[in-house]
Amino acid sequence: MKNKLYQHFLKNKQQGQKSLAVLIDPDKVDGDKIEQLVTLGTDSKVDYFFVGGSLIISNYLDECIQQIKSSCNIPVVLFPGSPAQISKFADALLYLSLVSGRNAELLIGQHVVSAPFVKKSGLEIMPTGYMVIDGGAPTTVSYISNATPIPSDKNEIALCTAMASEMLGMKLIYMDAGSGAKRAITESMIAMVSANIEIPLIVGGGITDPEKAYRNCKAGADVIVIGNAIEKDPALIKEMATAVHSLAITA
Repeated sequence: MKNKLYQHFLKNKQQGQKSLAVLIDPDKVDGDKIEQLVTLGTDSKVDYFFVGGSLIISNYLDECIQQIKSSCNIPVVLFPGSPAQISKFADALLYLSLVSGRNAELLIGQHVVSAPFVKKSGLEIMPTGYMVIDGGAPTTVSYISNATPIPSDKNEIALCTAMASEMLGMKLIYMDAGSGAKRAITESMIAMVSANIEIPLIVGGGITDPEKAYRNCKAGADVIVIGNAIEKDPALIKEMATAVHSLAITA
């Protein structure tokens, strides 16, 4: 399988280059909103657009991705909440395994069902250890997965989960406090995990201001994901991008 985009993730990590991903939920945007986000993302030099959601109830996924791709050269990466969220129009797929839970369906079961379709999609597949961290509020992913998040103060559990995921062959670790989290993942947890894995670390959930994005990058996050914050204030994209990208200058 091609791995061009993953090599980009890996190269950025090795060079200390921090990245910003804007998460777009197809259920929460229309054509005008997508155009606004793409314009802001292009002007701010956003690194990636992640597209997906825990639940997608509209039939807008393909159209959403096609509009993004037709308007910019920023890579589009699927962040699926279920095997049904597959689109051949994206550049890559985060093939998520919920390693923080004990629900076998989300560790491997749904992957078995989706494998033929994923294989035929032509997408670049990036095996991702998905870790849900308690963000102080119930999340859709926790409810649907019937899995308890890792407690926000249990750094050692997060560390061992990430290490095990890497040794099992995951290519990325994604630590997520969830959409609408009341609190972001602590810098101490990010730092402990980052210091003990060699694969890129993605962090999202509860990152509502540029200062938090900056501190999370400084702690060791390689990619910062923002979604809920820019749904409320799209203009934040530029400030977030400036904060994240400034680490490469000062590193």
